[in-house]
Amino acid sequence: MKSLMSALVITTALTLPGIAMAKPVTLTTKMNNYGGDGAYLAFYVTDAQGAYVGSLWMAGGKSKYYEHMRDWYRATAGNPQEINGITGASVGAGQSLTVSLNLNEALFDAGYQLHIDAAVEDMRESPSEIVVPLTREGTGQATRGRRYIANFIYDM
Repeated sequence: MKSLMSALVITTALTLPGIAMAKPVTLTTKMNNYGGDGAYLAFYVTDAQGAYVGSLWMAGGKSKYYEHMRDWYRATAGNPQEINGITGASVGAGQSLTVSLNLNEALFDAGYQLHIDAAVEDMRESPSEIVVPLTREGTGQATRGRRYIANFIYDM
């Protein structure tokens, strides 16, 4: 049931008109030249109290590595249902990842935060590498990562 609620809150394709409006959002992540294999990235949202709301995207296809995205894994108990249908390839050093999706407008300016966990094989994990509040004002603003991500931008 939580998975269904998360899907309805985050992706608004099934949202009833008048209750919530979908907003097309583009997530752009530019990776540093860190000199390792492709990075696994978990994009997810938490509410104002820090509670997990739902997953937006998972870059990296081998589920045996998901536990290395510690904050996401802890929040979801590693449940693959949280990312069914929203996965893609890992992202190589120096490359960029662009993901377009619809987000519920109610997530903006309401205390929600977007997190990105990162992990690279044979290198250190980077839980919550990026944490940005979802605000209309933050649109188009670059946020620097702590280890593997050079910068992250969301645009509406």
